[in-house]
Amino acid sequence: MQNQTKLAVNGGKPVRTKPYPKWPVFGASERRRLLKVFDSGKWWYGETVKEFEQKYAEFHNARYGVTCTNGTAALEIALLACGIGAGDEVVVPPYTFMATASAVLKVNAVPVFADVELETCNLDPKAVEGKITRRTRAILPVHFGGLPVDMDAFKALAKKHGLRLIEDACHSWGSQWKGKGTGALGDCGVFSFQMSKNITAGEGGIMLSDNEEIADAARSYSNCGRGKDKPFYEHFVLGSNLRMTELQAAILLGQLERLEEQTLKRERNAAVLEKALEGHPGIAVIRRDSRVTRRSYHMFSFRFLPEAWGGASREQFLKALKEEGVPCGGGYPIPLYKNPLFMRKGKGPSFCPLSCPYYKNGMDYRKVFCPNAETICANQCWIPHATLLAGEKDMRDIVRAIAKIWDHREELKHG
Repeated sequence: MQNQTKLAVNGGKPVRTKPYPKWPVFGASERRRLLKVFDSGKWWYGETVKEFEQKYAEFHNARYGVTCTNGTAALEIALLACGIGAGDEVVVPPYTFMATASAVLKVNAVPVFADVELETCNLDPKAVEGKITRRTRAILPVHFGGLPVDMDAFKALAKKHGLRLIEDACHSWGSQWKGKGTGALGDCGVFSFQMSKNITAGEGGIMLSDNEEIADAARSYSNCGRGKDKPFYEHFVLGSNLRMTELQAAILLGQLERLEEQTLKRERNAAVLEKALEGHPGIAVIRRDSRVTRRSYHMFSFRFLPEAWGGASREQFLKALKEEGVPCGGGYPIPLYKNPLFMRKGKGPSFCPLSCPYYKNGMDYRKVFCPNAETICANQCWIPHATLLAGEKDMRDIVRAIAKIWDHREELKHG
């Protein structure tokens, strides 16, 4: 009996040994569609890609969809299609994947970091306004973890300052703001279909927009600079070959068939966790917003409050939670501005425009400090989205595991 009262990390019996669902989920639909394309011999940028673009855009209530090789490429072509270029400043969050900022550098523009909200992990509109200068040309918020940012505030900011609003929606397949899908809430938005994403073909990306001019420009940049309805061997802009294949589109069409059902199931299971953990003295759950009418949950995220755990660290907590049978991790360990790319100073390869003469403003990322992002990097906990595809009883096991660790928090320090 004594063994059952100890934490699993210290030799006790774990709360559960049954595994949670694995990712990706796939089946007959992907196989059928993939084999149909394979057997046709038409693998290159044709009707299957067009079908996926149309259906995915419709799923997000957008007019246009432009596919490409991955989410990073989608960010780059979105910036180019919105006219962002040499020396322009783009305000971005520091708590996100590297591509949000590196895509800005790739178009010779300058990422400017504004802090995120502690309660949502999303870009803070007030912090963004404080970073806007005469060189600012766009705001690039991330719908972190599938939770849409305050689009009302960002649209008002963009209108006030004459800025482009580009959504990094690479966590928000199926999320809705006031009933409309993310991705075309601003000027345009981008999604990733990389292996870890809630809809995947291993890789792939798409840009959505309600603006035909932006969509046409994005298509040109992704398709070797070709013009709409123009001859095949005429090239009008400095584009690149960033096209999605028919094989990827076939898999994504199969994935899309179950995306809504999976999104709603993740949302239901996340609600179970949020209700059970809200008000827990050692945990802060993500703040809800009634204007978010559907949320995709790329992960279930909460903040570990170290002051409540008697000196135990987040890493000790996560190790104990894993041993109790719950998949989990700590997410991004540092804000983007602390990456080596941004820490180095002076001239160097691929570091334009900061080392180039046309950007006169000066930028030293070693001086950037976003306190909320620092706190979140140190204390946030992630439970992967596939875990949320289990049943309600399985969610209760997560709650029981956290409660067990809380009750044995003094023991946790010695785990």
